[in-house]
Amino acid sequence: MTGGGDRAQYVEGGVGEEFGLGKKIFVSHARRTVLPSPGVPLATAEIVWTIVVAGGSGSRVGCAKQYELVGSRRVIDHAADTARAVSDGVVLVVPRADVAAEGGVAGGATRSESVRAGLAAVPADATIICVHDAARPFASRDLFSSVIEAIVGGADAAVPGVAVADTIKRVDADGRVVETPQRATLVAVQTPQAFRAEVLREAHALGKDATDDAALVEENGGRVVVVAGEPTNRKITDREDLAWARDTAVRDGR
Repeated sequence: MTGGGDRAQYVEGGVGEEFGLGKKIFVSHARRTVLPSPGVPLATAEIVWTIVVAGGSGSRVGCAKQYELVGSRRVIDHAADTARAVSDGVVLVVPRADVAAEGGVAGGATRSESVRAGLAAVPADATIICVHDAARPFASRDLFSSVIEAIVGGADAAVPGVAVADTIKRVDADGRVVETPQRATLVAVQTPQAFRAEVLREAHALGKDATDDAALVEENGGRVVVVAGEPTNRKITDREDLAWARDTAVRDGR
């Protein structure tokens, strides 16, 4: 777990207690992030932490994609470095075998379990928590700022979304089309996703699984808003995506 400042300490209990994981862990603390603009009263200061989820095995890529080199850095380093630039602290969630090498916490059997492991390591005084997939190495600082500012503005959760180009059809178990939603009502959702801290913790305390954290908050009655996503914030899921990311890194000098 890393922060943007130079103060670090071991914390006993408190952190992770809602998941039954109260224990001694290492955290580091940085500045307090004040949003949305300079000159706001100190009482409105927000403490932002980001969980970077990198616990997958990369089965579709055929390797641990988070450690693949893309340009001058690994996939996980691109994602974590951007998160550190906009957060007061970052928790990396990695495979158990890599915890010592990467300095993170061990992930679980599912994505939601991995996020819960990261949540257990986020200090209790965090007011906004972002969750970001390491497999999206090119999310910009501006995108992080957009979802964070939406939480400051009153949303429970904020997700980046991009327009859907294809017609989408919902089908049943037999492959029969049961609905064709209007494309204008659909977006493809990305990360980073930002959350009011207590809302995210409450949603995960129910122990449910979902493909993204906003779905858990939505199911629990939270207000989720969409901000403009980025076409270059592409998720690496297969070899073609990895080749694209490497070409993009070379082109942009990343």
